[in-house]
Amino acid sequence: MTLHLDLLRHGETELGGGLRGSLDDALTPLGWQQMRDAVVGGGPWSRLVSSPLQRCARFAEELGAQLGLPVTLEQDLQELHFGAWEGRSAAALMETDADALGRFWSDPYGFTPPEGEPVSDFSARVLAVVQRLHQAYAGERVLLVSHGGVMRLLLARARGLPREQLLNVEVGHGGLFSLQVEADVVLREEA
Repeated sequence: MTLHLDLLRHGETELGGGLRGSLDDALTPLGWQQMRDAVVGGGPWSRLVSSPLQRCARFAEELGAQLGLPVTLEQDLQELHFGAWEGRSAAALMETDADALGRFWSDPYGFTPPEGEPVSDFSARVLAVVQRLHQAYAGERVLLVSHGGVMRLLLARARGLPREQLLNVEVGHGGLFSLQVEADVVLREEA
């Protein structure tokens, strides 16, 4: 049986761009609006599942209250932890750590940012969540509120992209995408 999984990326955050990772930034007013606009006409969902970081969780809680739906905060849906790179922009890293940043962009599975989380570990924890969601909610439509990295991982897998192309997947603030999830985390993107 199929799980219909809608993926919503958080909106713009107060501390701006860069590698936010596990930093717990709040949404800006624009960020709230990006997310509210994204879900207009979406669903209907049976439940919401969110990263516990406030840039995702606060919106999920607001939407759940409006729609009368249960909201589950899932620790393993947090963004990739970027270690020493947390909070830094790509432009700043190009000035201080260009070679390492280039290695990460060209092969995110083969290079881990200093003190960061390996992408293979990140992938395993995110895919385990999706597997649990499929087991629990197959036949339903669930809204998953999360981060760019989580969504890039799932969309790259659904599109059959090579691992090296993970960071080429575009996911803007407030981006909404739909996947079909089958057993064993077989993913297909819905039109």
